[in-house]
Amino acid sequence: MTITLIMIVVLVLVGILFTSGRGAFLIAGYNTLPAEKKREYDTVALCKFMGKMMFVLAFSMTLRLIGDLYQIEGLSIGGIVLFFSTIAFILLYGNTGNRFKKEK
Repeated sequence: MTITLIMIVVLVLVGILFTSGRGAFLIAGYNTLPAEKKREYDTVALCKFMGKMMFVLAFSMTLRLIGDLYQIEGLSIGGIVLFFSTIAFILLYGNTGNRFKKEK
């Protein structure tokens, strides 16, 4: 339970950082790109998207925590399903369609 609370706080803090348009160095894959490739991406839009997703992940973990505390199995399962669905959405949405590339 304590580790879950710590993770929720960390996700919210990282979400705040990303939503402000900063913190791109924390995004795996983006931080390993060479500088000339990084200029091709809209960093602010990418960060804001990731910030919103961090809030959704924190919310899903909160659902699971509440479900565990009050022994509501459906809420716990819903939190787990939302968590993994969000991760799948991040991977698919972020890696298809060149959504975060700057238009020339």
